[in-house]
Amino acid sequence: MTRTARRTLQMAGAGAAALLALSACSSSDDSSSAKSDSSDELSGTVTVFAAASLKESFTALGKEFEREHPGTKVTFSFGGSDSLAASITGGAPADVFASASPKTMAIVTDAGDASGTPATFVRNQLEIATLPGNPDKIASLKDLTESNLKVVLCDKEVPCGAAAQKALDAGKLKLTPVSYEQDVKAALTKVELKEADAAVVYKTDVHAAGNKVEGVEFPESADAINDYPIVQLKDAQNADAAKAFIALVQSAEGQQALTEAGFLKP
Repeated sequence: MTRTARRTLQMAGAGAAALLALSACSSSDDSSSAKSDSSDELSGTVTVFAAASLKESFTALGKEFEREHPGTKVTFSFGGSDSLAASITGGAPADVFASASPKTMAIVTDAGDASGTPATFVRNQLEIATLPGNPDKIASLKDLTESNLKVVLCDKEVPCGAAAQKALDAGKLKLTPVSYEQDVKAALTKVELKEADAAVVYKTDVHAAGNKVEGVEFPESADAINDYPIVQLKDAQNADAAKAFIALVQSAEGQQALTEAGFLKP
């Protein structure tokens, strides 16, 4: 082979190598671009209906979600899980439902308003919330049955109320509260405003209230731990953002935030 022929072949080989390198680079750039597009594709509002006890932790996760996905906005409707479920089956627009019990989640799934299968993402345990300093020296669930105490419970249809009744049944105790409240935050507020001496709420609510109340643990609460399921709704207006928000809740970051708020791991 002549020197000229060899040089021609070498140049052709170098050109092919350059084309391969350019192709690989282009492929890499396309991949990078796709990844970038994927991370930026979320936009618009995602509407989350969530149990009242999730208010503090979900609000924080909502802000984190908006930071991670510029162009999105998370709006929440917090309340008693039974009322939220009734709103969803009644046609209220929402993308995600996070309930404080499987029973209230079943209202939504039985109506065919869920997309996919609900997943338990945390659990929660009851605690007695008393006035700061616990002036009535409440030390047990039985102490709440004393007639001189004004005690507040959640309505029995609300998960925290159903759990409280389960705990009372486990202790073979009967308790007549001064009022039944529509969600756990309303029950806690009665104590914070000194309109009640105590309330049976979740540990997470006592934690969130800080020095406004004092928490008293009781063994019967172990018989009434609530699982919290979450699901994307069938008529979600922003399905992609709904999936991403649920993923954040279930991520290590989300689980850490929930655990720090006092929730138990699923």
